[in-house]
Amino acid sequence: MKPLFPPIWRLSSSSIIIRRTQVFFRLYHHVKKPISLSHLHPYTSPLNSSEKPKYPFLYLLDSCTDPFSVKKIHTHLIVHGLTQILPFQTKLLSSYGSLGNTKYARLAFDRIPSPDLYSCKAMLKCYVMNGCFDKSIGFYWYMRECDVEYDNVVFSLLLKACIKLVDLDEGKKLHCLVVKVGNPDIFLLNVFVDMYAKCGDLDSSVGVFEEIPHPNVVSWASVITGCNQNYRPESGLLLFNRMRLADIEPEEHIMGSLLTSCSMVESPHQGKWIHGFVLKTGMCMNAFVATSVLDMYIKCGEVTDSRAFFDELDDIDLVLWTAMIVGYTQKGFPSEALKLFCDKKWAGLVPNSVTLSTALSASGKLCMLHLGRSTHVLVFKLGLEEVEEVGNSLVDMYAKCGAISEADCVFKRILNKDVVTWNAMISGYAQNDFGHEALELFNQMRLDGCLPDAITVVSALSACVCLGALCTGTSFHCYAVKQNFLFNVYVSTALLNLYNKCGDSFSARRVFDDTRNKNTVTWSAMMGGYGMQGDPAGSLDLFSKMLEEELKPNDVTFTSILSACSHAGLVDEGQKYFERMTQKHNIAPSKKHYVCMVDMLARAGKVEEALKFVERIPVGTHVSVWGALLNGCRLHSRLDIGEVVVRRMMEMEPESPDYYVLMSNLYASDGRWAEANKIRESMKEKGMSKSPGSSIISMDQGSDRLALNF
Repeated sequence: MKPLFPPIWRLSSSSIIIRRTQVFFRLYHHVKKPISLSHLHPYTSPLNSSEKPKYPFLYLLDSCTDPFSVKKIHTHLIVHGLTQILPFQTKLLSSYGSLGNTKYARLAFDRIPSPDLYSCKAMLKCYVMNGCFDKSIGFYWYMRECDVEYDNVVFSLLLKACIKLVDLDEGKKLHCLVVKVGNPDIFLLNVFVDMYAKCGDLDSSVGVFEEIPHPNVVSWASVITGCNQNYRPESGLLLFNRMRLADIEPEEHIMGSLLTSCSMVESPHQGKWIHGFVLKTGMCMNAFVATSVLDMYIKCGEVTDSRAFFDELDDIDLVLWTAMIVGYTQKGFPSEALKLFCDKKWAGLVPNSVTLSTALSASGKLCMLHLGRSTHVLVFKLGLEEVEEVGNSLVDMYAKCGAISEADCVFKRILNKDVVTWNAMISGYAQNDFGHEALELFNQMRLDGCLPDAITVVSALSACVCLGALCTGTSFHCYAVKQNFLFNVYVSTALLNLYNKCGDSFSARRVFDDTRNKNTVTWSAMMGGYGMQGDPAGSLDLFSKMLEEELKPNDVTFTSILSACSHAGLVDEGQKYFERMTQKHNIAPSKKHYVCMVDMLARAGKVEEALKFVERIPVGTHVSVWGALLNGCRLHSRLDIGEVVVRRMMEMEPESPDYYVLMSNLYASDGRWAEANKIRESMKEKGMSKSPGSSIISMDQGSDRLALNF
């Protein structure tokens, strides 16, 4: 006797499904009564239903893992005339849709003579699940034409499509229909709250929320999250207070949204209170909540607290580790970011593209080329070199480290260059004084069809500055006006810097006066421009006006002010500004500030006082500080101190020929030609030679005039 069930072992999954299909169709035609297959699928389990299954073959479609298997079963259904049975038709289109084949799902639906609500919901779900949101809206209008009923599931699927399409008008139409039909449940009302918020209509979202008789925790979560999405975090915090008064127990997602609200308003006090609330209520400190707490501390500037919280966590995953590295880098602690990245304690975590991009950015900020190259090797091993943000970070890192040829090599290997990629390379050329190459690349960018943005114009203006190409810079000014980029404070500041360094103080002041929302950098650039043009009074007057605007000066501002005082001989005022910087504004003096102070004292003839000031510098004295003192010695013929200064400079950089030349010139200015010649002979014996100085000028037919097509 031929066995009823042929052996099916050692077959692929598709072959097994096809073999089972053949067996069931043999059963279907040879057995008079339906066979119970309750041991194979819950659809037919006697525990779930007291009746025997009408169609035992439906479970086969659930077993399919690819469209090919569904097509095979579909073929058998057609051959045996079972495609007119509505459950089979609905199950077929659902199976096609779940495997991503919406085309065949729609063909199966169109063959249904009289589709019911369940079939329509299955087709609508196929469209939404596969991202065909436009088609789902079109199918909804088809349902209306066919007078098919609606239920809350249909509306929720359509609202999801409206959210993805950010289609507020269609969402409002659905809302009107729901009001007309009546009887929406709380689940559907929550979806409306979410839809309005994500489509940018927070007032309507709150309005729907207020109409919910008894909002649940999902309702509160939707409206609080919507406040953050529409940049009204204060409203979210107020809603949380109402939620507590309503005795609704918050859950993790609400706490995460509230911590995001605190980050947006930069309120560490409120954030710490919410952190304490999470600990007090014993809420699960899962990865989502922990990341939100960490992100809140970082964005509120509490980097120390964020690291303390990070160290207290027992289970640290890749997201938390990456968040801490990103926080360190964004808040100006790249060295700490790299220490955490290189710590062997986290060697078991495999970095992702965000982690590696941040590590490359930190390496670039610190000009740590060796570590950047090592990270590049890791990127290559993990196969992340083709990731967009990683490629951009590699270009930026190599450019900032001065390895412009390597940056160019990575740039050329990137196939799909976006505006960030082009900006990184153009900026890299400008930072490394390759002005011509930067401007040529700007032309190439436009020829390749990539539209420059405000950051591109800033980099191009920097290239014009290093070339001294005022005419080309003026062309970029026109382009910025044409593209409406002047509202960007960075573009305005770059233009200001261009005109100042090219000697056009009138145009610089006009740009400054026309700039809206001036920041500290803009004010500092204008002050520095006055200093470069020999107008220290203008710098000091502008500083007073800046303080009247209640803007907080930074280290660059005080560098400009101290430099202006130095050139104007205002020693007493300069010392007062230096004390105000350290005591009132809590700005630690940098090398540039010390240079300005020494130069100011030495220019005024107070050479001994300048020497004492240098000896009191708490950190290691840079050679440029001694250079400022030496300039004062030369101006006031203080050869005795000048000799001491030059010897100290030669000890610090013995291989540099510049200081030998300074020493020789110092002797020559005092008429001690024998000593001067001796220094020159010593340079020849050591094989030293000073590079000749050079200047750049702009000519009408000069090379700075590039063919820029705007």
